Amino acid sequence: MTLNASLRLTLLAGALAASTLIGGCALLVGGAIVGSSMMATDRRTSGTQVEDQAIEFKAVRHAGDLLGERGHVNVTSYNRLVLVTGEVPTEADRAAVEQAVARIENVRSVVNELTVTLPSSIGNRSNDTLITSKVKASMVDAKDVQANAYKVVTERAVVYLMGRVTEREANRGADIARGVSGVRKVVKVFDVVTEAELAGTAPAPAPVPATVPVAEPASAVKP
Repeated sequence: MTLNASLRLTLLAGALAASTLIGGCALLVGGAIVGSSMMATDRRTSGTQVEDQAIEFKAVRHAGDLLGERGHVNVTSYNRLVLVTGEVPTEADRAAVEQAVARIENVRSVVNELTVTLPSSIGNRSNDTLITSKVKASMVDAKDVQANAYKVVTERAVVYLMGRVTEREANRGADIARGVSGVRKVVKVFDVVTEAELAGTAPAPAPVPATVPVAEPASAVKP
């Protein structure tokens, strides 16, 4: 069995196992299915990876303290850029969660994609987990991208892509995700860098402005 085929089976097996769980924390949806074997080739430093894990843990705890059982919040941090997705009952709750996350140590920017509506169902969340794994598997199958350069989060069939990627990789990753069955929309929340920056031969780019994802235009929504 080839490495790509083995990784693809791991992703899909993880999706099936995860679909039996209640809820669906972003720590799982954001990439724990793949496992620690991907850590060595992550484009973040090991220190930044640890910081991102701590940010996610603290943010989920703060959201729970604020909302209790009244909402469903997922938090995914990549390179200290934090994506918040899920559902909350009011606009005030939406703002409060963003403010709480922004105050966490080491957070450099927050992208607030919370929706004011009823919490999604267990069926919705299981489907989102499956879509995430299908997107990752499609990236593994592609020959022109590094699959583990992308962090994939799915919420109500909307796929959010994170990572430290070049413009070509950002566009290609979005194209791959858009081609997966069940995907309703693709939103890019990337740190876009040059090839030189990626190779470590140029200064890092300026931080992405808070709450402004690099999003697909309306035409990106699939019918």
